[in-house]
Amino acid sequence: MAAIGRRATPADPTPHLTPEDQIPARLVRSLPPELGPNAVAVLQAHTFMYSDVVGNVSAGSIGGLVHDDTRFVDRWELTLNGAPLMVLRSGQEEPSAAAFFLTNPELPGLPANHVGVRRQRFVDGGLHERIGLQIFTGEPVPIELRLTVGTDFADLFEIKETVRDRSAQITRAHASDGSRLVFTYRNDTFEARTVVEAHPAASRVDGDALVWDLRLAPGQEWECEVHVPLRARPEELRPPSRPFDEVFGRGATDRRAQWRAILPKLCSDNEMLHRTWEQGAMDQLAIQIEVRRLRQPGIFPAAGTPWFLTLFGRDTLITAYQLIGSGPRLPREALQSLAGEQGRKVDEFRDEEPGKILHEIRSGELTQLGIKPHNPYYGTADATQLWLILLSEYWRWTGEDEFVRGLRDNAYAALRWIDEYGDLDGDGYVEYATRSPQGLGNQCWRDSWDGIRFADGSIPVLPIATCEIQGYTYDAKLRLAELADGPLQDPELARRLRAAADELRDRFNRDFWIDDRGGYYAVGLDGDKQQIDSMTSNMGHLLWSGIVPPDRAAVIARQLMSEDMFSGWGVRTTSAAERGYNPIGYHTGTVWPHDNSIIAHGLARYGFRKEANRIILAMLEAATFSNYRLPEAFSGYDRSHSRAPVPYPTACSPQAWSAGAPILFNRILLGLEPRNGQLTLDPDIPEQIGRITLTNTHAFLKLWNLEARGTQGHIRPSPEEFHFAPEP
Repeated sequence: MAAIGRRATPADPTPHLTPEDQIPARLVRSLPPELGPNAVAVLQAHTFMYSDVVGNVSAGSIGGLVHDDTRFVDRWELTLNGAPLMVLRSGQEEPSAAAFFLTNPELPGLPANHVGVRRQRFVDGGLHERIGLQIFTGEPVPIELRLTVGTDFADLFEIKETVRDRSAQITRAHASDGSRLVFTYRNDTFEARTVVEAHPAASRVDGDALVWDLRLAPGQEWECEVHVPLRARPEELRPPSRPFDEVFGRGATDRRAQWRAILPKLCSDNEMLHRTWEQGAMDQLAIQIEVRRLRQPGIFPAAGTPWFLTLFGRDTLITAYQLIGSGPRLPREALQSLAGEQGRKVDEFRDEEPGKILHEIRSGELTQLGIKPHNPYYGTADATQLWLILLSEYWRWTGEDEFVRGLRDNAYAALRWIDEYGDLDGDGYVEYATRSPQGLGNQCWRDSWDGIRFADGSIPVLPIATCEIQGYTYDAKLRLAELADGPLQDPELARRLRAAADELRDRFNRDFWIDDRGGYYAVGLDGDKQQIDSMTSNMGHLLWSGIVPPDRAAVIARQLMSEDMFSGWGVRTTSAAERGYNPIGYHTGTVWPHDNSIIAHGLARYGFRKEANRIILAMLEAATFSNYRLPEAFSGYDRSHSRAPVPYPTACSPQAWSAGAPILFNRILLGLEPRNGQLTLDPDIPEQIGRITLTNTHAFLKLWNLEARGTQGHIRPSPEEFHFAPEP
């Protein structure tokens, strides 16, 4: 029976549905089996392999080989004489490749550390692994090398939830000569196949294991290669597989260097800034994917590895905003591709509405069979406004009037969605509440079930209007008014939008402001229009959008930098004073680099450069503890708690908007902004950073060079030519 009297909340967004109507997929494993703190991921395009530090994947873990949202390998365990190997060193060689240097434990007839094992692994059109052995004993020794393989063909959604047992539908056709293992799965129209090829062939096949029976002389070297080719979909562009020597050899072509050559170049007296910038730029390459199943195909940074190796509306738009000075391709393709998938009808299962920008697109079994609504899913209340914000920002940085005019209908459709569909109850605010049995309960950036809470820890009822979404709406309307006065040539629309934005600002500052605790903004209004009174980092997004009156900006800056909000490494998502605070809760106390980049930009917008710089320096220092890569999030423990930021246990790394944060941090330090067709510089660079030079940054389809120290700097056109040629 349907629930009687129970109201919808983000934790239970569809209580009105009967169990028969609900699709049982909301059971999430809060702490799935771990691969260890030094787990190794290699990735390329839509493919990743996630293993422990030895290179192994145990059945039942969150690891394995995943391609296009399907797990093709869920067990990949290498043993020597029946025992697991010990790690000497392992890690990425590049984003798509890793090496594992291992040795044997103490075994009968084989002393410890007398067999050297090297595993070299990369993904490129599939998984490729080379296993090499070298013996350091005084006499020949028998070696049994066993690679045990398994697959559950799990959909990506299941890997972190509950994996359905498909064993009865998986057939095997292993080669008796040891050359290959073959697993095949079919369910209705969905079909998947895993082939494991061995060169040289194994001595025998034992169940689902390839076994090499070897007898190696002292000093003898032996190696084999194992390949798992992945059949690409017709719409995918797949690069040819590379030989191992090209990937791992000294003369290997460094695709990262080729990518780096076309990006702006930053030099700084401060190694933290320089190396964090460089790592962010390289991570953008690592997670680039080509999505060809869109109406308007494009190349984008995936949201993050390993779980979000796909196109997200919100993540892509914010990342494109962060990287706007690095070139026009990413924001241009993001705008066009997301416009091509803009909602066209009301589809409750997918939370689709006319004019709405998508949240996420997937292509695994559950999506293909219509069990999940992600083809694409539209459950986001902020991506539509962010699309308008990016359209405006793109125009401000390029001046491309024709491009904006080409997206006029999409911009107007986005505006209609905000006013007609986004405002669920006609109160002038954009709210969210899913109508899908598989829909998200929270549809703002804090989209975990407990991401929005009252100060006492309780969960609000739906629909919810979060504060930052109103800020985005305010900014989007003002920006669209600017475009209406400019390339869209619609002065009447510009007048109406400015009036609507003014009215929203006044009403918002009346309804969301809380005088208690020195004054702050509620994180949202619930379905009864009660203020959701927890203090959160979303206040910083309000500064970014400009909806905060100048007389309240200093109050918000002070709150954000208070001991309860600022951990010493960055601003927490939730104040430590709230009952629901948890320093290792996904949105309830962690520190997110992308969140902090938006907050810092907002602080700088209102003139709080000292506070913005404090955040930037803290973030750069945090990056030094993770090889200059900022992860998706880290724990919100106070800096006095540990000398290094405490990792968040399942953070994506790399992640697109975390990789984009250092690029936006640099823009903030330099005060780099396009204004009235001119690129302006207003630096405020801390003494710890010193001098910054930026070569070949992009603006107005030209390249620019700049140099700054402290509050002084200059900017000039670059002598190099700009070669961007957009598709017609």
